[in-house]
Amino acid sequence: MNRYKNHISQYTLILATTIFFVLFDNVSFFQNTLKVYSFSGINILYIISLTIVLLSFIVLLFTLVSSKYTTKPILIITLMVSSFTNYFMNNYSVIIDSDMIRNTMQTNYSESMDLLSIKLVLYVVFLGILPSFIVYQTKIDYSKNLKDEMILKLKVILSSLAIIIIMIVSFSKFYTSFFREHKPLRYYTNPTYWIYGTGKYINETYNTVDKTLKTIGEDAKIVTTDKKPNLVIMVVGEATRANKLSLNGYNKETNPLLKKEKIINFSNFYSCGTSTAESVPCMFSVFERDDYDYQKGKYTENVLDILNKTNDIEILWRDNNSDSKGVATRVSYQDYKSSKNNPICDEECRDEGMLVGLDKFIKNSKKKNILIVLHQMGNHGPAYYKRYTKEFKKFTPVCKTNQLEKCSKEEINNAYDNAVLYTDYFLSKTINLLKKYPQYKTSMLYISDHGESLGEHGIYLHGLPYFMAPDEQKHIASIFWSNDKNYYKLLENKQDKEFSQDNLFHTLLGLFNVKTKVYKKDLDMLKDKD
Repeated sequence: MNRYKNHISQYTLILATTIFFVLFDNVSFFQNTLKVYSFSGINILYIISLTIVLLSFIVLLFTLVSSKYTTKPILIITLMVSSFTNYFMNNYSVIIDSDMIRNTMQTNYSESMDLLSIKLVLYVVFLGILPSFIVYQTKIDYSKNLKDEMILKLKVILSSLAIIIIMIVSFSKFYTSFFREHKPLRYYTNPTYWIYGTGKYINETYNTVDKTLKTIGEDAKIVTTDKKPNLVIMVVGEATRANKLSLNGYNKETNPLLKKEKIINFSNFYSCGTSTAESVPCMFSVFERDDYDYQKGKYTENVLDILNKTNDIEILWRDNNSDSKGVATRVSYQDYKSSKNNPICDEECRDEGMLVGLDKFIKNSKKKNILIVLHQMGNHGPAYYKRYTKEFKKFTPVCKTNQLEKCSKEEINNAYDNAVLYTDYFLSKTINLLKKYPQYKTSMLYISDHGESLGEHGIYLHGLPYFMAPDEQKHIASIFWSNDKNYYKLLENKQDKEFSQDNLFHTLLGLFNVKTKVYKKDLDMLKDKD
């Protein structure tokens, strides 16, 4: 009796699994492709050709890493991960690139729970667990002859390559357009793009020749004639877009408290990235957005390091978000995401809790000047309804689920706007804390890390590659307050000028009157350029 009866070759299993990927895990890819190439006329042939190329490429990819010991594990892992990526691409229109993977790796438990839903579980069960179980149970006939197995592998590889080449040559004009003019479409392919993104993330994170921290600003020193020392609170916001502030003309009153304060509202402010993992280290780095990358940010000192070198500034970072993304590694850091430190916690720990105890910190400061950084939970999505207490449920009805596609546009916006209202309260309370210290030159600078999509063009949340991200993910809220009237004279004509997170590095140095070669006056928002 043939011991391999009812067994199949590993290449048949690879082909069957690949067909599953193309049919069920690439809905987002084909939906976006059909928006560009309508399924009619000659385009029908183009779409069919594209499907064949995608299928052949995935087969080629799996065949290259196939063996008796790797085929099943790799297919199962890919099926499981792809079920997750499929869910987020289909429901939030996000792209799983290296930046999104980094953001995911740095997401804490509570943030992950905000993304959990019955729909996600169904995706994982039917597109991940069940097909993985079938792959696991499938009996594979592996040839005992290594030479025969290698020849068969080579045939599959060459056949896949031949099909890809024939398709591309046959429809060369289409593929020229597809790869050059519509490059973002390939970002939606599953699993190929997240595999590429994972490789890029690993390379950026771990594969570096020189891991030595590059020092900058060694010459930093405070040069000032001010009679008062500086007390600055820098608030790093979360996912607050500029057009949601009533200060910027939004038709809902989301800033009832801040409008009573004498503030400078920077209405034309832009982020360095579209995710926390990218924007936060970028905004504190010496590099401008066009020159910034993960490795440079990680292995180069940031503005907090330079301020610390003056030996005259007490620095404290309090975090109610995931973490500082490496920015506060070398300064005092306090975690306010749990009730261990944060005294104001209910359903979750509130941003307001970061203000508790700051009076004691300021009083006990051993240095002349003080910088406090407060990293908010802010408008972190998709569970916007959790980001504020019941007192701030002003706009109703609200979306009370993390499955935003189930809510109306009004419900999503109301939940988000209530969270903005809570931030208005938090910033107002921060200003009132600073008002208690007239013996200092006090300032508050608020800058959100990035913006947020709320369903515009079918896109939710944030994290799209910068060049293709909508304005909602890049145009962010930024506010300044000070007890020094000179700043207002200087800034009254600059409120609508375009600024970005590139300005923060030099603005913080300028606030503390720090002289150093790396300081650029023309990028300091609070200095007269004339």
